[in-house]
Amino acid sequence: MQTEAMVMRATGGPEVLTRETIELSDPGPREVRIRVRAVALNHLDLWVRGGLPRMRYEFPHRLGADVAGEVDAVGPGAINAKVGDRVVVNPGLSCGVCERCLSGQDTLCHSYRIMGESTQGGYARHIVVPDANLLPMPANLPFTDVAAVPLCFLTAWQMVVRRGDVRPGQTVLIQAAGSGVSSAAIQIAKMLGARVLTTTSTDEKAARARALGADEIINYTTHDFVAECKRLTNKRGVDVVIEHVGGEVFSKSILATTNGGRVVTCGATTGSTPTVDLRHIFFRQIQVLGSTMGSKGDLFGILRLVEQGKLRPVVDRVMPLWSAAEAHRLLEARKVFGKLVLEVD
Repeated sequence: MQTEAMVMRATGGPEVLTRETIELSDPGPREVRIRVRAVALNHLDLWVRGGLPRMRYEFPHRLGADVAGEVDAVGPGAINAKVGDRVVVNPGLSCGVCERCLSGQDTLCHSYRIMGESTQGGYARHIVVPDANLLPMPANLPFTDVAAVPLCFLTAWQMVVRRGDVRPGQTVLIQAAGSGVSSAAIQIAKMLGARVLTTTSTDEKAARARALGADEIINYTTHDFVAECKRLTNKRGVDVVIEHVGGEVFSKSILATTNGGRVVTCGATTGSTPTVDLRHIFFRQIQVLGSTMGSKGDLFGILRLVEQGKLRPVVDRVMPLWSAAEAHRLLEARKVFGKLVLEVD
């Protein structure tokens, strides 16, 4: 069938995103076709659009990891959905049969991919996905809110719960409160009973971070966050840092951490080659932990917490899919708190 999509035929700036009619194959065995109603932006979209080293693009390429919509057609043998179901798509794709997948570690599967990155994504009216990647939508939320959940909440859950092992009474520093991952991580860490410190650059973002549950806000444009973390913990330092900024922020995050603490990182928005004094890691026994996305199984529990109102997606604004280029410019300019969602008419 034919459907409309926002595609890129080359890497570059936002202007490479263009509206086109594309051919979409019918769903194959254990696949379903989704009528996309909303797709959320991530920094991953910006990185892929700009060009990632060693990535093999299949042009025209479609970005978009976070999709909510309705089942439009069902392929042979699909058992996890029927036509008309309102669903959210888990953006992580893996083989489903290896030891890692079957033990709930599908992000470590050798064939692991993320929609919109190394495979086609959701910037379209219709997409085809494996039925294993579908979850029922929370009944009380619109498509635009649900699309803001999968990638950022899975990533934050993996960082805070699985890798960071955050416990009640601990102090957690969450960098860059305005990002989708951080807006989710603030809520998760607070739900677990931690004291939450976070960094941001404006009074407006500080107020929104406090509304999500942050206990202390550090404006990194006027204060040194390492000194503030020491002051707020009586010189002890924080137990866990949730970090995705990279560069100097990553290096200084190690300094803000207490002896035996943990720094969990999932990205490098400002630079992937920080300068690190290794003595701070081995003498003080700091754990530096990498993290990517999260297990498919964890999204079930996350969506239940969202439905119960214990976690909530943070949507800054909703724009039409056909305004994707402008949406990319807003995200690049850091004029977004939480998630920017594209609605598909």
